Amino acid sequence: MIGDRIKQARKAAGLSLRALAEKAGVSAMAISKYENNQSVPSSGVMLNIAKALSVRTEYFFRHVSVELENVNHREHEKLPMKEELKVRADVAEQLERWLMLEKFHPAPWSKPFELPPDLPGKISDYDEIETIATGLRKYWNLGMNPIPDLIDSLETKGIKVFITKYDGHKNFNGLSATVNGAPVVVVGKHWTGDRQRFTLAHELGHLVLHGRLSTGLDEETACHRFAGAFIVPKEMVMGALGERRTWLEPQELMMLKHEWGLSMQAWSYRAHHLGITSKEAHKEIWRSYLQVWKKAQCEPDPQVPQEKTRLFAQFVYRALAEDMISESKAAELMAMPLVEFHACRMLNCPDATDPDIAEKLGPGIETQYLKDSTTSTGTNVKRGNRTGQFIGKKPVKSGIVKNKKRA
Repeated sequence: MIGDRIKQARKAAGLSLRALAEKAGVSAMAISKYENNQSVPSSGVMLNIAKALSVRTEYFFRHVSVELENVNHREHEKLPMKEELKVRADVAEQLERWLMLEKFHPAPWSKPFELPPDLPGKISDYDEIETIATGLRKYWNLGMNPIPDLIDSLETKGIKVFITKYDGHKNFNGLSATVNGAPVVVVGKHWTGDRQRFTLAHELGHLVLHGRLSTGLDEETACHRFAGAFIVPKEMVMGALGERRTWLEPQELMMLKHEWGLSMQAWSYRAHHLGITSKEAHKEIWRSYLQVWKKAQCEPDPQVPQEKTRLFAQFVYRALAEDMISESKAAELMAMPLVEFHACRMLNCPDATDPDIAEKLGPGIETQYLKDSTTSTGTNVKRGNRTGQFIGKKPVKSGIVKNKKRA
């Protein structure tokens, strides 16, 4: 029903009834009636509501609807219910578009999510998690080297991964859930790449460890341990740091951070959990420089690049190329205005440097071809009944932020 769709979009936008009413130019009572299916908005009001909620009007007429189940949060006690509803609504809307796309083109993550058949029924010690994390890597044929694209690895193993723009006022990291029995992992878009990767691995830990931990083992602690072990296996930590250390250099941890995509703080914990550094050495390292960065919620620059979702945009364009969908349907799936989508499709997106648009278009868009009005005339291309213009090359410069002063 249209009312349910309006309510879901309003929650995703984080707007109250009154706030949406003001933006749409109607009363709060009218919005309430629309949401409760007691009244149907006129076409003009529908357009105003769609604009206020930043959705296309087609959104209100979708027949696909999903609900997140078995939700687990990382640090869930800090996330207010209002913020959680925003995250859930945003993810539900993204998932609906994925399911719509699947009707035209099956996605790789449509395959069943599978865990190793030899996983223990009960885990009695945190150290056992090291073996479980390594075993999952081997079962998924990921090897022991760094995983360059964690989202891609999870998606190809049957896990639906979504990035949400809502951060719960910096209290939201990520969550795991199920939809129709299939696993879903969500991560906040505003965090640095290493924090996103740890959250992704942490939520994977919930999917792997839930129901297997013995009484006395905390699931959050266990998932933290799993995340570190999955990103950097034990033998690779030993190879990088050695068996015994009394001190870890900041620059040493920075180099390992960028090699493996694991934060410097997490590296210090890996060393301590594996007995490489003693309790006293671990405390000294934290007192000397790590605790300052933890309080700031940001380690020194340069940062690990953020994770990106690739498959959705890729398969939208593939479906379009193979005439499975129209350009209008492709724009709807990408949640973009048709004119904007057409420009971006021709690598002439005027706002490609905008993070929100770049995220929709997929990775690397910030270095794609942008129109240079002073030097480029463009080249017309035609395939079938589709005509567009590919334009000259103008890479967007990305400056490097100078390192902050280290402790």
